[in-house]
Amino acid sequence: MRYLRSGPRRLHTQETGAPRAKTVGLRSGEIADRNIRVILEAIRRHGPLTRTELGRHSGLTGPGITNILRRLAEEKLVTSNRRNGLGGGATATEFALRPEGAFSIGVKLRRTRGEIVLIDLSGQVHDRVYFGVEPGEPVGAVHAAFKDMADRHATVPIVGLGIAANEWSDEQSEKLAAMSAISRLYVENECIAGLLAERTIGSAMPEGGLAMIVIDDDVQAGFLIRGIPYSGVHGRAGSIGEMLTGPDNVELNTVVGFGSLRSRIGDEDFARLLKGEEFSCPLLSQWIREAAGHLLDPIIAMAGFIAPSVVMIGGDLPQGVTEALIHQLSIERRDTSTRPLLTPWISPMKPASFTGGGVALGAALLPFLNTLLLPPASA
Repeated sequence: MRYLRSGPRRLHTQETGAPRAKTVGLRSGEIADRNIRVILEAIRRHGPLTRTELGRHSGLTGPGITNILRRLAEEKLVTSNRRNGLGGGATATEFALRPEGAFSIGVKLRRTRGEIVLIDLSGQVHDRVYFGVEPGEPVGAVHAAFKDMADRHATVPIVGLGIAANEWSDEQSEKLAAMSAISRLYVENECIAGLLAERTIGSAMPEGGLAMIVIDDDVQAGFLIRGIPYSGVHGRAGSIGEMLTGPDNVELNTVVGFGSLRSRIGDEDFARLLKGEEFSCPLLSQWIREAAGHLLDPIIAMAGFIAPSVVMIGGDLPQGVTEALIHQLSIERRDTSTRPLLTPWISPMKPASFTGGGVALGAALLPFLNTLLLPPASA
C-alpha cells in the first residue's frame, strides 16, 4: 500500500504546541497530499457522500475530486455505491470509508503496565491487550506487545505504531525501531493522545477549548485550543499533579494519584478497580471526597485562565467512580466553607468518552493523522 507521507518520526511537543503560520508557497505534492486528506476526512466524518456533496464539504473542483476518489479507491480506502434518488429520480454514486483499508496499533505505556490496541481507519477497536512492564524495560515490553499484536493480525495492512507515554525518549524510539519492523513510529504524551481521540472520533467537539484530566499514578491535564493540542514550553503545560492544593496545601499527586487510592482502599480492591469492577465502600467514598476537594483547585484555575467548553476526566478508573468524583466536584464548587466564593462559571465536567480516557486509542490514531487523515492543525 502506498501512503501519503512516509518515514518514521517522533511527534515533538513543539510541533503541536501552537498553531503555526500558514506555509507560503506549498509545493504541488504538498497541496495534493492535503487535498486527499481533506476528501478522506470529509468521507470519514460525514459519509457516504456524492461528488457534489464532497465539493460542498471540501471546496475542491469536480475533476480534482474525481482524481482523488480514483486514487483512494486504488488504495482500497473508500468504496462506492449507487444512491437512489428521491421519488424515483436520478441515482448518484456515493462514496464511503472502507475501514478495513488501513489499520494502526497504539500503546498506552505506564511505569508498570501497558495497554495495546488495534484499530481500523474508522477508529473501531479490533483487539485490545493489557500487559505488564518490568522496571527499566519499557522498550522490550512495547516490542513484545507490538510483535504479538502484529503477528496475530498479519493479514491486515498496518500503517504504523503510536505510543502514548509521559516518559519516553528519542533514544528509546530509535532502539524500538531497530528491534522491530516498524515503518512509522509516533509518540505523544497521554493527555494529548486522549484529546486527539476525543477530537477525532469522540463526541462532537464543543466551541472553544477542551480540557482533559487523566488520573493515574500521577495527575495531568491536556488542552485543545481551537482543535489544536497545546503543550506549552518544553511540554510542561498540564503538569497539575505538582500543584499544592486544598486547604491543607498538599501536592495533588499525593492525594488524587493512584498511590493515595491504593493506600486508602488496599491492594486487592485497587486491583479490582483497575479491572473495571464497580463497587462501593466507605474508604473509596472517603477518597472520592478528599480527591474532589483538591482537584477542584486546578479546575478553577483552568476555567479562569483557559475557559474550556468542557473539562473531561479520564483514566483507568471505572466510569461509576469517575461519575461519583464529578458529582462530588459539583458539591465542592458550591461549598463556601473552604473557598470564599461560589464558582458558577466553571466549565461543565464529564467523563471521557473512551475507556482509559482514550489514551491508547489516541496513540493508535497518530499514524493515521500523520499519513492519511487531517492533522489537528488542519482539521
